[in-house]
Amino acid sequence: MTWETVIGIETHVQLSTKTKLFSRASTTFGQNPNTNVNLIDCGLPGVLPSVNKEAFYKAIRFGLAIGAKINQTSIFDRKNYFYPDLPKGYQITQMDLPIVLGGSVEIKTKEGTKIINVTRAHLEEDAGKSIHDEFDGYSAIDLNRAGTPLLEIVSEPEISNAKEAVAYMKALHQLVTFLDISDGKMSQGSLRCDANVSIKKKGETKLGTRTEIKNINSFKFIEKAINFEINRQIKELENANSITQETRLYDSMKDETRPMRSKEFANDYRYFPEPDLLPVVISDKELKKIKETFPELPKEKLNRYVDEYKIPDNDAKILSSSKSLADFFEVSLENVEDKGLLAKFLVGDISSLLNKELIEINESNLTPENISKLINLISDGTISGKIAKVILDKTWKKGSKPEEIIEKEGLTQISDDKEIKKIIEQILKENSNQVKAYLAGKEKLFGFFVGQVMKLTQGKANPKTVNSILKEKLKK
Repeated sequence: MTWETVIGIETHVQLSTKTKLFSRASTTFGQNPNTNVNLIDCGLPGVLPSVNKEAFYKAIRFGLAIGAKINQTSIFDRKNYFYPDLPKGYQITQMDLPIVLGGSVEIKTKEGTKIINVTRAHLEEDAGKSIHDEFDGYSAIDLNRAGTPLLEIVSEPEISNAKEAVAYMKALHQLVTFLDISDGKMSQGSLRCDANVSIKKKGETKLGTRTEIKNINSFKFIEKAINFEINRQIKELENANSITQETRLYDSMKDETRPMRSKEFANDYRYFPEPDLLPVVISDKELKKIKETFPELPKEKLNRYVDEYKIPDNDAKILSSSKSLADFFEVSLENVEDKGLLAKFLVGDISSLLNKELIEINESNLTPENISKLINLISDGTISGKIAKVILDKTWKKGSKPEEIIEKEGLTQISDDKEIKKIIEQILKENSNQVKAYLAGKEKLFGFFVGQVMKLTQGKANPKTVNSILKEKLKK
């Protein structure tokens, strides 16, 4: 039997504001437990919330980027449920009148471009964090995260498989980081999602019973969790069992989902308008200001890199795919003559190092100043491309300045014609059999001679000069 998968994703984006959504407590990550907390976050009786204006501006920026309708008047509601890390016994969220309605996100698939429509995006406060492995036999509560501004983005159920789900999440990650509304650090919980998964017989219009996989926090786990759940549901149905509507957790160690609780419905939460907050009204003047200060998005950057700097299309795509890499490139550009070489270096050697360590460039020891200097040293002939790789490795590990490495280790490129000519003559004399073979027609041996020169000079000989003199010396 052929099955079709239907997936909808609820994405929780922590907005990068300095303070929380309804209090002035800090949102700085990594502080000691329960230090970024005030009376409002603790939900003490008699305290009143006040709205963080910056959170609304960031939410609006997102709405504009996806072509959504912005509700200039929006309200907050209470979502009532009990959980230990929710001290008030309710969450302040937006139910009936959210800040963002509609819009769409474009993703790339093997079949081409696909549009995923967005139902809504609303503001709400984050809950605290339950810690179950710190104390033997006890659970602990850290309220540092409680009250952090969240933008919850709800997609339409238009995602067809796990790879599309990952592509959608990557598109959102790219968007929120370029918009500068979130750092998007999934490992820190800044971007996480709930995946609603159901299957149905191919051709049927009625959707199957869905399960929700809660709080997935990496692209790898999104794909694994969804694939496991799809296969689990297919197996259940093919064994004549029914699917239970429930919330499930993904266990990355066992690579499986397991039941967490039965799935709640909206009426279970007893939503009602938040009595302590007035409707929030965004004026035409404020909306205009947000539009006027709108940042450059990835597509626009890509086109500018190609048109203005003549960067090859594929290189420009990679440079514009990450905000930190694009920012690094643009700061480095200010002090570099050969912009194409800079782009090639970032896309090649540097991206390889970043991918190996699974980090962004702003998390490495590299600086635009050091990389600019390294590119200029290649351009002016001070060092060869091979030596540049050696210097990059040392700069990557310790953040050392290229010129200091060159001076300390004597890595300046040999460009003197007489010195290189002398070295080449020695190589040809020591490899007379290869010279005869080359002159007899084995032209691939030319690379051998170049390699021998580079080996003898420890990669310091100027490649252009080496090639030129070798060609002259090996004339038939």
